[in-house]
Amino acid sequence: MTSTVDAAPYTVEEVCERFDPVMGLEVHVELNTATKMFCGCRNEFGAEPNTHVCPVCLGLPGSLPRVNARAVEGAVKIGLALNCQVRERSGFARKNYFYPDMPKNFQISQYDDPIVFEGHLDVPLDDGTTWRVEIERAHMEEDTGKSLHMGGATGRIHGASYSLLDYNRAGVPLIEIVTKPILGAGTRAPEIARAYVSALRDVIQGLGVSDVRMDQGSMRCDANVSLMPKGTTEFGTRTETKNVNSLRSVERAVRYEMGRHAGVLLSGGTITQETRHFDEQSGTTSAGRPKETFADYRFFPEPDLVPIEPSAAWIEELRAGLPERPWERRARIQTEWGLSDEELRDLVNAGALDLVADTVEAGAPAESARSWWVSYLTQQANTAGVELSELAITPADVARVIALVAEGTLTNKLARQVVDGVLAGEGTPDDVVAGRGLAVVSDDSALTAAVDEALAAQPAIAEKIRAGKTKAAGAIVGAVMKATRGQADAARVQSLVLERVAAGS
Repeated sequence: MTSTVDAAPYTVEEVCERFDPVMGLEVHVELNTATKMFCGCRNEFGAEPNTHVCPVCLGLPGSLPRVNARAVEGAVKIGLALNCQVRERSGFARKNYFYPDMPKNFQISQYDDPIVFEGHLDVPLDDGTTWRVEIERAHMEEDTGKSLHMGGATGRIHGASYSLLDYNRAGVPLIEIVTKPILGAGTRAPEIARAYVSALRDVIQGLGVSDVRMDQGSMRCDANVSLMPKGTTEFGTRTETKNVNSLRSVERAVRYEMGRHAGVLLSGGTITQETRHFDEQSGTTSAGRPKETFADYRFFPEPDLVPIEPSAAWIEELRAGLPERPWERRARIQTEWGLSDEELRDLVNAGALDLVADTVEAGAPAESARSWWVSYLTQQANTAGVELSELAITPADVARVIALVAEGTLTNKLARQVVDGVLAGEGTPDDVVAGRGLAVVSDDSALTAAVDEALAAQPAIAEKIRAGKTKAAGAIVGAVMKATRGQADAARVQSLVLERVAAGS
């Protein structure tokens, strides 16, 4: 019989007493090319609906696609970073289906000859071990438009009064990365799913081919889950939880589906092969639509596009330019900077590690770079309600501010004013120093005059200093700093105060 109502889910531990979980993860990554995959429309998130469209991405009769070379380059870089083979000749196919968010009624994709295939990613886990996830393929395709279901309580089509369609996203370059079945994970399956997507995001972000913003949909995961009874080798019926858009939700969706499958199977029901929707608030999934098979899509070669034939020399050039994997870079930085695990974790969690590293590469000492990004600049980002990386200041700017302090042009207090000026759009640190007149007053004649004036205004303090109470000099230093708007070198002022008092005694 087929279960029509989901049975109460089991815990992961209870599931793995009776079943072996099988996972397959399909991750879709939008590339950050300037234009779309097969036309010249701008590839930009957040524009007014249906403003970045043309006859090609709207599927109008007579329009012809052309391949975005940058998207091909991005696909090959991703494949190389995932230890994949690059196919000598790959073509495009039409994947036929009708949904209103795909105006052509087919999607240009790749079928039996994806551009990269047979790779793997060694995924770091929380306990310090790694888990190898085998990659079956990564192929190029175009994204669909976006449906907006209006008038309902959930934002889904069920219960909506009407739907709106935004085709700005239709045709955006998309890379779909498909794993081979992940076996043997047992109770760690949800953790491995999260760790894989996290590692994949870090790798792709490091390549610079996508911003991998899961909250904006430029990276999203479809999680396939099935269960095999212990002692068997035949895969169970799978479900595909679609468009999961956070690392935490990937783990929760896999965990829930494992428990739900077990509940259905152990109550005598059968699993329906279907898509599922994940609810962020409840942490549960709900039925979507029956899942198509490859035959349902009626793939056939795209007649309007020629095959892609990347040269071996070009592939090796891209391979040579690949950056370190993020976790390898973090380990190197931790060793070079002498960071504890907790300090490194704080930098990563704050989104500051790359910013600090780039500041160090621009010439700043690591400790100073860390101090600026994780203290004052983090405060400014929190106040502005933006990510640290979104602040209007570059690592090179921060390195220059640090250098100005080190050479004595700025005090720490003045340096913060300079940073404020850069954040306000007043130019480079040197522009702000010049524009605001913030350089340290180091002219002894000017400082001496200010000291003499402060001593004359506070003769009682001068007497205390003459009596050996040198701590009283702080009051004179404070008066001079106020008179110079904080631009005097406090240590030099202190010396001048003592010298002038001694000279006058």
